[in-house]
Amino acid sequence: MKETTSASKKWLFQPAAALDIYAQQTAQTRQSALTKPSGALGRLEDIAIRLAAMQGNAQPSVDHVHIAIFAGDHGVAAENVSAFPQRVTSEMIKNFAQGGAAISVLARSINATLDLINLGTAHDTGLLDNVRNYVLGPGTANFIHEPAMTEEQLDQALQAGQEAVNRARQSNAQIFIGGEMGIANSTAASALACILLDTPPAQLTGPGTGLDADGIAHKLHVIQRALELHNPAVTCPMEALRRVGGFEIAALTGAYIRCAQLGLPVIIDGFISSVAALTAVKLLPDTTHWLLFAHRSTEPGHHHVLNALGASPWLDLELRLGEGSGAAVLIPILRLACVLHNDMATFTEAQISEKI
Repeated sequence: MKETTSASKKWLFQPAAALDIYAQQTAQTRQSALTKPSGALGRLEDIAIRLAAMQGNAQPSVDHVHIAIFAGDHGVAAENVSAFPQRVTSEMIKNFAQGGAAISVLARSINATLDLINLGTAHDTGLLDNVRNYVLGPGTANFIHEPAMTEEQLDQALQAGQEAVNRARQSNAQIFIGGEMGIANSTAASALACILLDTPPAQLTGPGTGLDADGIAHKLHVIQRALELHNPAVTCPMEALRRVGGFEIAALTGAYIRCAQLGLPVIIDGFISSVAALTAVKLLPDTTHWLLFAHRSTEPGHHHVLNALGASPWLDLELRLGEGSGAAVLIPILRLACVLHNDMATFTEAQISEKI
């Protein structure tokens, strides 16, 4: 698909930062000198070396974590594609703000900054002191009838992601997690993945918030109707995002691209976040060097998206919550990988004989 670029989107195509090969090689040398057989710590060794290359530091760390949660409603919720009513989006934003959601608990546990961003909901959340409000509209339009977003809404959603990453960088974050919340967003993510991967909806459509078999069949039918309407007009990934995406999916896309441009490592959560990552990579291919994939969701489409990205997720805990929760769960493992890499003694320091 050919890309077209408006002036407001030119920032999206600035080049990604380069990995630090010297830091990577130095970290590799250190790993080979630690008091263990080479490779004995498996992927914990690999991730420490990769983080070194990302951070430009042969002794990496992930002490400072920035989590941005993007929330927004979807017009396609009117088609009854979710097991929950649309008002849950605004109710969950309040729950995030009050500290009761899973990601709120996880953020406290790992001492992460939690940045809450409301991009536009159908139901008023009221005034919440710790939520940033962009209000791009009362959710997206119903994409079985028209494009989900206008060009202006798409620009603003992408920029919301950019601005969240700029804040993370300004606060000296060492790693970024993007999360999402929006009733019917698995429908939007499935439709977008269908277009980007040229794959039938039957392979990419799952239960989302907990639909039964009849509910999934209906959801699949809704996505098929959307594809019949929009596929003929889609000429590039950006237009696919505008037509069937969501405010929060676009914001995540913008955030991932900005992380790559600033050289800030990203942990990708589940299905919806991975579809945003796929969109980001389609727009700026070198974004892929800055992405770490947390887990494999039970959502069936996630497998296809991960394969398209060449991703090897770290965890398989049968998660399907979203919110960035699976990505946050990975943080303690990354911290342990860094501590092992940085604090273990070398053979020379410990005066231990090396392998013959």
